[in-house]
Amino acid sequence: MARWGMVIDLDRCTGCGACVAACKVENNVQVVSPAEGERGRRMHWLRLLVEARGEYPHVEVRIAPNLCMMCENPPCTKVCPVHATYRGEDGLVGQIYPRCIGCRYCMAACPYSVKAFNWGSPEWPEALLSTLNPDVSMRPKGVVEKCTFCYHRLQLGREKARAEGRPLRESDYQPACVHSCPADAMTFGDLDDALSPAAQLSRSTRATRALEHLGTEPRVFYLEKRDAPL
Repeated sequence: MARWGMVIDLDRCTGCGACVAACKVENNVQVVSPAEGERGRRMHWLRLLVEARGEYPHVEVRIAPNLCMMCENPPCTKVCPVHATYRGEDGLVGQIYPRCIGCRYCMAACPYSVKAFNWGSPEWPEALLSTLNPDVSMRPKGVVEKCTFCYHRLQLGREKARAEGRPLRESDYQPACVHSCPADAMTFGDLDDALSPAAQLSRSTRATRALEHLGTEPRVFYLEKRDAPL
């Protein structure tokens, strides 16, 4: 079985936000009002972390997409009292929304702050109703949401491969954020396949993992930005 992972090249990422928009539309992530956003109730499964280095006028801005790290040793699954957040047989960390009781222990345990609590019943402006994805469930008020590597796309890929009588190919499954990136900064694939571009990039000398010292063993790798003179 494939060990799905992602490599993000910070040298290529332009911070355009296409991945953020694609994630939101693909997964029916609700639109939060400015007033709720100011109360810290923003709803994103993927966001851009921005860091400024240097002193004005010699300032360099670094941008890094932040999403669920799909940890091999996820702390969130160990604290959920109802097993609503779990690590499946394919190694992806998922959420069982009907089980979630909203205790938010998993949010407290996640060192990457990539989970979001659904404070209100999902609402969308009328103009956006036609964009809702019928392949993704609508989460009710009071549950924790997170990136799933667009797991529904993996299921569709498996069904297609089964119908064609062949094994699942890496090209059958790509998350929405990867498809949408105009700079090709995101590479997705099987980290156990030596021929996979994602596996090869994950072994690059530039490859790092966020908070790797915590022992969570993330499946998301970052290719460090090459330092340029300020």
